[in-house]
Amino acid sequence: MSSDDVTTAPRPVIGLTTYLERAQQGVWDVRASFLPQQYFDGVTSSGGAALLLPPQPSPRAAADVVLDRIDGLVLTGGLDVQPELYGAERHPLTDPARSDRDDWELALLRGARERGIPVLGICRGLQLINVAAGGTLHQHLPDVLGTDRYQLGDGVFARNEVAVSAGTMLSELVGTGALTVSSYHHQGIDRLGDDLVVSARSGEGLPQAIESPGSDFLVAVQWHPEEDAADRRLFLGLVAAATEYAAGR
Repeated sequence: MSSDDVTTAPRPVIGLTTYLERAQQGVWDVRASFLPQQYFDGVTSSGGAALLLPPQPSPRAAADVVLDRIDGLVLTGGLDVQPELYGAERHPLTDPARSDRDDWELALLRGARERGIPVLGICRGLQLINVAAGGTLHQHLPDVLGTDRYQLGDGVFARNEVAVSAGTMLSELVGTGALTVSSYHHQGIDRLGDDLVVSARSGEGLPQAIESPGSDFLVAVQWHPEEDAADRRLFLGLVAAATEYAAGR
């Protein structure tokens, strides 16, 4: 058989949520959609095609259109989820509300779950998934844990160890037991949302990963796997699930 006879499956389209922030380039100083390159490198190096998804007006209607055209979804990191969404008073160190992004990502998540689209949540993405399921967050972990080891500041990612639970979807992707990860967060899960299970914890018992116990791919981690170019296992898992979803459309 010649190479011309070999067919390969098209790359699944993976949507990645983005920031909508003030950005400067040359003479321009405008609001812009952007995302650190590490995120879409994680997707493209794992066999997916990356599509950036900035916050949009009429988020539910826009989400329906977008979700009909993607095979997987990454809820990326960023500023804090609004505490008003889980009925909490705002902590002085909680980021200013970004309702445009919260509304957009909640619409995307809701629609993705209805369709069975694979979802990977990263840092803020994990927190949003938990809140969407009725869970709550600790708004400033140093108040609770007495340590700032999960957010060193100045754009420096901390290295922390988590323990991955056996028998979880996460363990199928990265193995069971100790895993060293890159952290940059000052918030974390307090009350776990409905129909979610914890698949990794830190030494203090803080949830570091959650997932859906069903067959659909919903995996979320509190750390930043996009920062580790040598370990693409979570992205590979998402792309594999998205390829299967695309084939079953």
